[in-house]
Amino acid sequence: MFKLLLVALALLICDAPSASSAAEAPAKTDDKSAEKSSDKAAGEPDKVKSKPSEPQEKLVETKHSITINGQKVDYTAKAGTILLRDNEDKPTASIFHIAYTKDGAGDLSKRPITFSFNGGPGSSSVWLHLGLLGPRRALLEEDGSPLPPPYKTVDNDYSLLDETDLVFIDPVSTGFSRAVKPGDAKKFHSVEGDLRSVGEFIRLYTTRNSRWASPKFIIGESYGTTRAAGLSGELRERHRMNVNGIMLVSTVLNFETISFARGNDLPYVLYLPSYAATAWYHKKLPPDLQKLAVSEVVARAEVFAAEDYNNALLRGASLPLDKRKKIVKELARFTGLSEGYVDHADLRVPLARFAEELLRTEGRVIGRFDSRYKGYVRDRLANNMEYDPSGEAV
Repeated sequence: MFKLLLVALALLICDAPSASSAAEAPAKTDDKSAEKSSDKAAGEPDKVKSKPSEPQEKLVETKHSITINGQKVDYTAKAGTILLRDNEDKPTASIFHIAYTKDGAGDLSKRPITFSFNGGPGSSSVWLHLGLLGPRRALLEEDGSPLPPPYKTVDNDYSLLDETDLVFIDPVSTGFSRAVKPGDAKKFHSVEGDLRSVGEFIRLYTTRNSRWASPKFIIGESYGTTRAAGLSGELRERHRMNVNGIMLVSTVLNFETISFARGNDLPYVLYLPSYAATAWYHKKLPPDLQKLAVSEVVARAEVFAAEDYNNALLRGASLPLDKRKKIVKELARFTGLSEGYVDHADLRVPLARFAEELLRTEGRVIGRFDSRYKGYVRDRLANNMEYDPSGEAV
């Protein structure tokens, strides 16, 4: 895989345009002009502006095989670029992609194809590619932590390639994808600009590879879930292309659900089951909950969050004192935090504070993306996480 990426990168480097100059002798010169011409020739050479060459599309193809679920899959890997063009047929951006297609698939109208990208915004598709979906993945420990160098890739038993062809897309300004004119990159960074460019890439790829009849799927992660939702409409309305399904990883469609802003109590309700699962994993729950399966703990936390806890937050200052004490006690049980901390937080513990508080006595902070990870902290009095151990590990 890494060799493939290096080959693709090498081919993407355009040959530097050769310098050229043309000296035109004036029809008639006097001594002074001859002197100036001589001085210019000696110390100030003419600067000839050469017209920049149009970027070229590049494509590298290799053959491989992998065994997934006991089934051998022969496949073709293609890495390269596709140029986007404006209404005047001028190139506007070069989109890098890596595609894996099953050899001998037969009728392509029955072979699904899945377009994949990550989030950020500002991320290439490398994470879903080498971490989850592609035929090769980065070799990690069982808990997801990295092995020491030299780093390796291995066949990915969990790849979707046995069920669907895969196309990994790097949006403009990520990976090897770039705007033709650097100053125009911002045109692709808006929500609409991003949707239009990724949608146009999918249209071009689908047309060139005769995949209009194939079942089409989109998989996005984080901001890529927002992109996937918008892209389904973009493809339908602009290109009359309907997708058969969308897969969302680390979903964010309503940003109110993750914004711990003043006056917005929704995240506290929605995050509570995850707090409970995290506390269970780190063995911070009381014995009667800790002995249960994590699925049962989460189920009970969901009921408490949706009913009693949600109602308590809605009541606010009008919540009777005796009911408030019961909520404080139950919230502490499900989060692994002390009743005093929950009470002082006014029943509202944002993610960053929970991550810092759960293992405070151990001087550790837990991960935001993956709460199984934990890392050491310098400031044990901090109320917000110093860093994200799961992000650092990746």
